[in-house]
Amino acid sequence: MSEHPIEGEEQQPHLLLVDDDTTFTRVMMRAMTRRGFRVSCASSAEEGLELATQDVPDYAVLDLKMEGDSGLVLLPKLLELDSEMRVLILTGYSSIATAVEAIKRGACNYLCKPADADDVLTALLSEHVDLNSLVPDNPMSVDRLQWEHIQRVLTENDGNISATARALGMHRRTLQRKLQKRPVRR
Repeated sequence: MSEHPIEGEEQQPHLLLVDDDTTFTRVMMRAMTRRGFRVSCASSAEEGLELATQDVPDYAVLDLKMEGDSGLVLLPKLLELDSEMRVLILTGYSSIATAVEAIKRGACNYLCKPADADDVLTALLSEHVDLNSLVPDNPMSVDRLQWEHIQRVLTENDGNISATARALGMHRRTLQRKLQKRPVRR
């Protein structure tokens, strides 16, 4: 037995999971621990930044849409701590606009939920993202185009619902209802 039992732990890559879905986080934490990671979990961007400041991770998986700051807001703050950190944006509300924005802000990849641990691991370790693969080959429906446009304007307004509603010329409550719905597939 080693004098320093923590030495072996130091060799494990450190993964930070930031997602407000506690069930998803718990399941992903167990799965990634089995794959050899030392995992820290946070349920908000603020909590994630605090954990990362105390113990800078090698990898991070951030939920795009959470209460408070989004994963897109947390992303550059994490990269300030370590520019080599591999950060994956994970979302149940995918759009081309947020995918492109995530990559521009420094994410190594962007993945749509539902995703399992193997999907997350593959996305974290892949060398590059092909932005062209984020754009569908088939034309989108009018409903999907509307969803994409709302997401783009929301991204341009840094997630501010009121500013986005003003920019789109709609009532804030109407926009909130549209954002609560699942995106149309095509």
